[in-house]
Amino acid sequence: MTEKKAWTQFVVYSLIGAFMFFVPIKIAGRNSIPIDHLLTLIYKIPFYNLIYPLALVVIGVVMPFVTKSFKKSKVKTFLAFLNLIALPFIIMGVFKIGPASMLEEDMLPFIINNVVLNVCTIVPVGSIFLAFITSYGLMEFIGVYMRPIMRPLFNTPGRSAIEAVTSFVGSYSIALMITNKVYTRGYYTDREACIIGSGFATVSATFMIVIADNLGFLQSHWLLYFFTAFAITFLVTAITARIYPLASKPDTFYEGQEGKREKEVKSDKFKVAKELAIEKSMNAPDLLDNIKDNFADGIRLALNIAPSLMAIGTLGLILARFTPFFEYTGIIFYPFTKLLGFEDAMLVSKSLSMSLIEMFLPVIPMANADFISRFVIGIVVVSEILFFSASIPVIMATNIPLTFKDFVIIWYERVLLTIIIATPLSYFYFNVLGL
Repeated sequence: MTEKKAWTQFVVYSLIGAFMFFVPIKIAGRNSIPIDHLLTLIYKIPFYNLIYPLALVVIGVVMPFVTKSFKKSKVKTFLAFLNLIALPFIIMGVFKIGPASMLEEDMLPFIINNVVLNVCTIVPVGSIFLAFITSYGLMEFIGVYMRPIMRPLFNTPGRSAIEAVTSFVGSYSIALMITNKVYTRGYYTDREACIIGSGFATVSATFMIVIADNLGFLQSHWLLYFFTAFAITFLVTAITARIYPLASKPDTFYEGQEGKREKEVKSDKFKVAKELAIEKSMNAPDLLDNIKDNFADGIRLALNIAPSLMAIGTLGLILARFTPFFEYTGIIFYPFTKLLGFEDAMLVSKSLSMSLIEMFLPVIPMANADFISRFVIGIVVVSEILFFSASIPVIMATNIPLTFKDFVIIWYERVLLTIIIATPLSYFYFNVLGL
């Protein structure tokens, strides 16, 4: 492939990817991004909403025991056995059997249709179009321009911009695997790896679509929401990188390595960015093969997360509806939600406390709240980064030196900082500017 052809491929594929995720269009009276229109068509397939989530959960629960992967670590063992309770929940919900309280619309049907079905449909479908963004040079091109920003803002090397972009346009799990590989090879210090792992590995744009849709502003305020969540997530990371516990992590390399410091690009940035994009494009796989591989990865990821979403999501709803658990834990946020002027400060604080278990759980009780509360919660669940149903176990499976205590403290810092920043900004958007 010639350099000219590689550059053309980079430009064309990057524009296609950007169009699918970021350009709203009107179809059949609905104004939304193209990938959302595609999902709407998929949901119309007969019995799709019953067969697909049931198959994913059953296969996802059984698979670790068939492949023996549950033996690989204590975390995998714990999650494999925890996910077993997803089986009775999915069977009850799909076949409408069991206690009436569990079959109400805001319980099992909500988890199946609004969480498992939505998330596990958008992950493989979104993976198809992520190939256009992640594989043909766009990330490398953007990364060059991010280098002068990363060190002053986040105390991390410029190359860490790749992980940040990977999370937003791809997968936090992939981003964490990249971070771990770069860290163990001596390109990040302990502190840098911890900052990157706990500050950049957020949910992807595809998952943000699910959040915006469930909170009711996908069609009306998608771009405003996306870019606000993007900016606040990294602003919070810039702050947490400078306070305990991240600031106290040693600035030494993995297992005593000498380490490799990154050189800054001071001139001809466009030339360097273009060269990197062309190199990536020239070495990229064939588009059809890439799409097939990405789709297969998306299906595997859906199988991994479906049981956890079903099990932990339902347990979270049970705790929220039938116990005062989150009302007690929400007290740690109540003084702040009250001072910030939320219409229902206790509901917001309760929802915030739920985010440590599963990032999507706060969305459920907030679905009918006032618009500003929903908008802020939508930002929090992106900005918080850390939750026990997925991101924390992934980090624990790497060599990134974060402890259980670190996870809880950083989670609290991130949630608190996010509501302090996002709330007045949301009031400005909707009460002052009238957006």
